[in-house]
Amino acid sequence: MKDPLPFDHRPDLALGDALRRALDPGEEGHAAFIARVLARAEQVRVLSWDAVLARWARAGVAAALVVALAAGYVVGRTAAVPTVRPSVPDVLIAPPAHPGEVEVVLASVIGNN
Repeated sequence: MKDPLPFDHRPDLALGDALRRALDPGEEGHAAFIARVLARAEQVRVLSWDAVLARWARAGVAAALVVALAAGYVVGRTAAVPTVRPSVPDVLIAPPAHPGEVEVVLASVIGNN
């Protein structure tokens, strides 16, 4: 089992100072601070969920097309190989693979009568 990373419970002084400077309303007051934060928030462009999906749509359609073409190719290759199935007369006329089996079955049928 791995030893967990050591956790430093003491506050980070550099990060604390940077946060205090960024969040300090200063002499202008809280109203000016809020106005400054809201103005900055309007500059940040946030995409809606449909814009995010639209950005991924081209890649998704291209991937689906590649998968469909690959599946069609594989199915077409397996269907193109002709499977030769013997007809009923060929099976009946052809000599059996194990000739002794036919005589044993025939003898047992005739012997039971």
